[in-house]
Amino acid sequence: MQNGALNGLKVLDFTHYLAGPYCTKLLADYGADVIKVEPPGGDGARRIGPFPGDVADPEKSGLFLHLNTNKRGIVIDLKELKAADIVAHLAGWADIVVESFRPGVANRLGISFEELSLANPEIIYTSISNFGQTGPYRDYRGSEIVFYGMGGEMHSTGLADREPLKLGGNVGLYQAGAVAAVATMGAALAGMFDVGNQDGELLGHHIDVSILETQLGSVDRRQSTLLAHQYTGKLSHRPVSGGSGGFPNAVYPCSDGYLQINGSRMYFPRAVAMLGNPQELTSERWRDPASQGNSSMQEEFESEHFLPWTLERTRAEAWQTAQENRVLSGPINTMADVDADPSFNSRGVFTEGDHSVAGNIRYPGRPFIMNGSPWELRMTAPLFGQHTAEILRDMGYSDRAIEELASSGTVVLGATEAG
Repeated sequence: MQNGALNGLKVLDFTHYLAGPYCTKLLADYGADVIKVEPPGGDGARRIGPFPGDVADPEKSGLFLHLNTNKRGIVIDLKELKAADIVAHLAGWADIVVESFRPGVANRLGISFEELSLANPEIIYTSISNFGQTGPYRDYRGSEIVFYGMGGEMHSTGLADREPLKLGGNVGLYQAGAVAAVATMGAALAGMFDVGNQDGELLGHHIDVSILETQLGSVDRRQSTLLAHQYTGKLSHRPVSGGSGGFPNAVYPCSDGYLQINGSRMYFPRAVAMLGNPQELTSERWRDPASQGNSSMQEEFESEHFLPWTLERTRAEAWQTAQENRVLSGPINTMADVDADPSFNSRGVFTEGDHSVAGNIRYPGRPFIMNGSPWELRMTAPLFGQHTAEILRDMGYSDRAIEELASSGTVVLGATEAG
């Protein structure tokens, strides 16, 4: 991609699973040349799936295929003595290194910031870990539910008479990867423009990304509720089951699914208009702002007026009427609905790629549009060891040297490279 925003940027990728690979995916998808280094056992994402027909295959993991588009792949056993020379060559080639090992592991493998800086003093080195490289939690293990719980907002998610709930999927890990990409590009731009460097000498940067801290710094309720607590001492709480925090303000069933409606409090007249302004709902008692906190009135409104209305309509019909009356709303889509959505498809949100093993796959596309330097699917995720020989040749290794490295177990060649 000649006009990619990051065309010419070279990235050495020591990440695995989700947060780290998403960081480097963003760089690769906008033009960077990313070399993904896998261990002999492969990136763990290859074993997670989902898999077509639930048949596990390391070359068909949907998660791996999504997170590693536009990357070249090399397999190196970093524990082997001969790996140090390969790493030094790769570090000298790279502008950026991204790793996602637990603190201390990179040092043991010989790929720490200090060691790679010897090969390339200008290297930008990003570490992504659970709780950062320092502090009393640095060696703790973590997961999506742990980060969401420790980040504070799980306390307010769910119902008060039930246990707290996390958000679905791996929202926090993807967010951490996006934050790491932004931080990495900030350091890259600082180097390009000599920001803060009066001597004009390019210096390396070590970026320390804590997955937990990317949640604490998020605008998704965390910053605002943390600030509210610091300023007033108040805590956020899960809503009481059956209680009224205003209505209609929930997910409601339609004839073919569900619709999210936020038409409570000051917007209640719009919700009434959406229902056709029935006379029963235009009386003074419904106009009283205090009614929005009355659970018996909520039950009356929903059971006698709102639910009969939604259940007689499809999601599309109810949503259209809500939009016409300026009621904040949206359908609860299945993934099949999202895949077929006319707006997403007209804007090119999805793209297709032909993987040599997994076949033709429809992928989620760019997160944003840059007309002058667009996102592009140049190549699908690499097969295991697919580019090992190619990359080593680029680093100056002869075919004989590559065969010796493969025989010693230091590298693994792809199936076609191995003949």
